[in-house]
Amino acid sequence: MSRCEGGLRAARSRAGPVRRRDGGFVTAEAAVVLPSLVLVGMALVWALLAASAQIQCVDAARAGARAAARQDPPEAVLATVRRAAPPDAKVTVSREGDLVRVTVGARTPGPTALSLELKDEAVALAEETVGETAAGVDGG
Repeated sequence: MSRCEGGLRAARSRAGPVRRRDGGFVTAEAAVVLPSLVLVGMALVWALLAASAQIQCVDAARAGARAAARQDPPEAVLATVRRAAPPDAKVTVSREGDLVRVTVGARTPGPTALSLELKDEAVALAEETVGETAAGVDGG
């Protein structure tokens, strides 16, 4: 070991530990990570809102199908569906033979660019046909 190297080591040990500068890397990393975390958080909130709207469509279609199968008046069926459906949902009630079909469609909340069409359909057997079907089978 040369005399110069020994003096340099002695000077370092007296001054304490050598601190290195990070050169702003932590700030740059935070500037990249924070917006990414915000975007992921916003995507999770949007997904929860979309899932909630889909569940509302399912519930509204089922409630409407039950009401229509009981032979409730058409206005009462629509009111039942509208109470359970997301805002501005499109509702279709139709009858095909013994079956009542209710379809509820809505757009996901949020920006138009991220909007999806959510849709659900429920089918129920009309109650007045239940006794007729059983009588037809039994009467053979």
